[in-house]
Amino acid sequence: MGFMDNLRRGLERSRETINEIFYMGGEVTEDFWDDLEDTLVMGDMGAEVAIRVTDHLREQAAKENLTRAHQLRSALIERLSEEFPRASRDPFVDTPSIVLFVGINGAGKTTTVGKLAGRAQSDGVRVLIGGADTFRAAAIEQLEVWGSRSGVEVVTRERGADPASVCYDVIEEAEKRGSELVLIDTAGRLHTSSDLMRELAKVVSVTRKRAGITPVSVVLVIDATTGQNGLNQAKEFNDALDLDGLIVTKLDGTAKGGIALAISHQLNLPIYRIGVGESIDDLQTFDAHDFCAALVGEGVQ
Repeated sequence: MGFMDNLRRGLERSRETINEIFYMGGEVTEDFWDDLEDTLVMGDMGAEVAIRVTDHLREQAAKENLTRAHQLRSALIERLSEEFPRASRDPFVDTPSIVLFVGINGAGKTTTVGKLAGRAQSDGVRVLIGGADTFRAAAIEQLEVWGSRSGVEVVTRERGADPASVCYDVIEEAEKRGSELVLIDTAGRLHTSSDLMRELAKVVSVTRKRAGITPVSVVLVIDATTGQNGLNQAKEFNDALDLDGLIVTKLDGTAKGGIALAISHQLNLPIYRIGVGESIDDLQTFDAHDFCAALVGEGVQ
């Protein structure tokens, strides 16, 4: 089963709910607009997005004399895709680049780092992995497994080492090796812990300072299955770290994929990659149109 199949399967429940609106009665009535707005809100997209998208489609339907619900499916896909901020650069492609991965425990940071490193290495990019999660022994072991599998060097330090110092050392090593892409895994932090967030802010500050002119991107890895709580997490991380973008994982296991739109839109952050499974091919570049088509059900009759 391919990536898009896994994505469609993961978003099936959201898609079924939207399909009910399009094919329950068929007529574009006032009830249709109310139902559409309510469904978008209940799909975790947020009230602001739901209202604006519904109002836009209402105007389009009037202007183009669209009287049947199914005529608005493609328009909904296009309009939803426009709500996603676009990235000015892709830190995993536009090298040289240093990327710091942040997020709570269990979001999939370490696995994501491994997958991205493996993909970049196979594309001929000189990659270096940094293990700045010095609190969880399994994190370093995971990175070393990925590094061994893909032929990527992993720089780590002893357990309990200062993570900011580790980042400094990783950049030193990257400069010696001529690495083009540096991926640094950080320890999972509870967004509600101010002390841990301040420590993470120090890690970001030290990394940016040591990197010099090399661009540093701070990327939040967020688990789609956390729903609205994911939005709260993202706000706290963004407030503390001034994030550059997002990677959304576990979209194959969520009932409401709309949370990806809510987070991206509300925080004005691009989504760089999305994940729908365990294999390296299950992490792909985010395409807003493809995502919204999977969410709404393009071509479903």
